[in-house]
Amino acid sequence: MNKVIIEAILGAVSEHGQDDFLTGKNLLDRPGDLSHGDYSTNVAMILAPKLGVKPVELANQILEKLQVFISGGSLSGVKKVEVAGPGFINFYMTEEVTLELIKEILDETKGGSGGENYGKSNLHNGKKMIYEYTDPNPFKQFHIGHLMSNAIGESLARIGEWSGGNVKRYCYQGDVGRHVAFTFYGFDLLKKEEGMEWPSDSMSLSDKVAFLGKIYAKGATHFKDHPEDEAIVQEINKKIYDKSDFEMNALYDLGKKWSMDHFEEIYKVLGTKFNEYFFESDSSVVGLEEVQKGIKSGIFEESEGAIIFKGENYGLNTRVFINKFGLPTYEAKEVGLALLKYNKDPYDISYTITANEQDNVLAVSYKAIEQIYPEIAKKNFHLSHGMLRLTTGKMSSRTGDVVTGESMLHDMTELALEKMKEREIGAGERKEIAEQIAVAAIKYTILRQTIGKDIIFDPQKSLSFEGDSGPYLQYSCVRAKSVLEKAKKQGVSINVEDINLGDLNNDLNNANSPKICQLDWAGGKLEKMLVRFPEVLLRSETEHAPHYVGQYLLDIASEFNSFYANTQIVVEGDILTPYKVLLTKAVLTVLTNGLNVLGIKVPSRM
Repeated sequence: MNKVIIEAILGAVSEHGQDDFLTGKNLLDRPGDLSHGDYSTNVAMILAPKLGVKPVELANQILEKLQVFISGGSLSGVKKVEVAGPGFINFYMTEEVTLELIKEILDETKGGSGGENYGKSNLHNGKKMIYEYTDPNPFKQFHIGHLMSNAIGESLARIGEWSGGNVKRYCYQGDVGRHVAFTFYGFDLLKKEEGMEWPSDSMSLSDKVAFLGKIYAKGATHFKDHPEDEAIVQEINKKIYDKSDFEMNALYDLGKKWSMDHFEEIYKVLGTKFNEYFFESDSSVVGLEEVQKGIKSGIFEESEGAIIFKGENYGLNTRVFINKFGLPTYEAKEVGLALLKYNKDPYDISYTITANEQDNVLAVSYKAIEQIYPEIAKKNFHLSHGMLRLTTGKMSSRTGDVVTGESMLHDMTELALEKMKEREIGAGERKEIAEQIAVAAIKYTILRQTIGKDIIFDPQKSLSFEGDSGPYLQYSCVRAKSVLEKAKKQGVSINVEDINLGDLNNDLNNANSPKICQLDWAGGKLEKMLVRFPEVLLRSETEHAPHYVGQYLLDIASEFNSFYANTQIVVEGDILTPYKVLLTKAVLTVLTNGLNVLGIKVPSRM
């Protein structure tokens, strides 16, 4: 429909000879206020300054042409057009058009774009797209910051898939480096002080991971007060890199496996499955080689025994890529990672999602990559997000006072179970539903606002079954399901092809027909909102902004619950019941698909 309207707009202004001037301009938009129509154009405001006339005067001239098009049939589907404000032109669709769009939401025929496919587009049309996110490091705990990266990265990846992209999910993990050295440094300290031993395989995975967190925190905290131990830490670090210590190698392999197994448990709960894992032990080798080659070409240079990249030449910071001990830094590993990822599967575009505290490091790394292999660099983009905080402030795994992702998921699940204690649901199903609610509470809190902002997490608000929360959206879906189940039991037909606007109008106008629970149908607010879902997804993809989906779903849920509260949907003998049930099914489809995009499951009941 929007293509038809744009063609009409261009036709209405053709006498001014402005086709070239309007090329590339956004001529059609959706008004934020639904009372302002289905579509709106600011073409008069664009052209008026160039033509030397007032926008509202030009808008009225264009309006006259558009009305001729409507009466002539070339703008069929448009009920009326009007000028508003300083020169906007608003278009209102007919009920027939709205009804057909609602039917499209439910079109589940072979090749149909409705049902579970509703909202999908061919924006990227098979383009190979890489999303790297979460990136927890073995030997360190999976903290709530990783939950934030996972929620954002998974949602962006899903939006990319819904936009036609051939998406792959990557996870990059630091299995070598100072944090691993601190882990074994801390273990040596606790072994001497307390006689601590490495855990046996009989211990639970959670206890093993807690052990790794404890010895890392011990090493990092102790080193802060004893910087004179730098040589000791560097010696451990070197042994890890070159695998020269047999006993340490064995413990290292165990610790890495425990960490990876633990991460997989969390990914399963969160609904993420990565296609590939990359490790710093591999990227460091490639990065070291590339940086050393870059010295000859002048990209890198020596400085006080280290190898640096002069970022200041590009308006950035100068940073060390190989330290004075001959070991690659985080920046050099990023150079190696870029090549490893591209060689694994050459892509069209690659996104790396991290906290904004890494903005500076990655800016310098990407600039260095640009000098080494520019064709790869131009396909790489960094999307940064804010920090997830509790009322106690930012957490730190260096102190050991870290809020783990596992503990947050557990605590939120327990709170959800408490809210559900009066529900007559079996223990097994209750636990599964509570876990789904907990994940929804966390993810929606993260995704409801722009990804660059910090978030203060409030457990009670995030778990509310009313208002701005993930569980509220889930509850709205469950409510819609219950309506459909009731309709099915009463034998209400909801075949989209059986809903005909003309027949319903005749019935409504027939004095002898029952008129129970009538509503402003096929053109009401809820209908107008539902058909915007594909456009919301497109905007979320082009702006890398899942919060548009979150806000949209909240609006849909609020409007549906208002409709539910004020309208008896399934009523025997009501001629509008089939349409109301159809509308409810459309609501469920849009909410379910939207939550899917956000990585949130719809429970069977709540």
